[in-house]
Amino acid sequence: MATRDNPYGAFNFLVKLGDQGGEDQIAGGFSDFTGAGNEVKFSEYRNGNDLENHVRKIANTNTTDDVTLKRGIIGDLRLFDWIKATREGAHEPRTVTVTLHDEGRQPVCAWVLRRAQPKKWVGPTLTGKGGGEVAMEELHLVAERIDFVSL
Repeated sequence: MATRDNPYGAFNFLVKLGDQGGEDQIAGGFSDFTGAGNEVKFSEYRNGNDLENHVRKIANTNTTDDVTLKRGIIGDLRLFDWIKATREGAHEPRTVTVTLHDEGRQPVCAWVLRRAQPKKWVGPTLTGKGGGEVAMEELHLVAERIDFVSL
């Protein structure tokens, strides 16, 4: 990723939902990718003979935040099929990659979710009022690790 003065826009990104049959699958365009994060847990420790009366902070385990993907309903059932398979015991952890592009559609960086699995699927809110809203679905993912990669 090249260093530049202006930050990249948050509107050009591509989502690859793992590998199925040896080939990456893109399950449609997504309008939102939120929740990417990682938190390191710390333990407090102090030796009984320490000269200072405060604890040390020692890094130990870390956790990856849940991620949410949103998209308009397009008739592609692969997202729902993935959570259906998970709830029926056919666990299919995948590597999910979200790649940010610059204004020229060139990849600049990516977030890689390792061993991601679906946690929750949310269907659209439907109303007979009209108004032009898009029917949206959400997929909430858990992952064992998240990496940030410069391209």
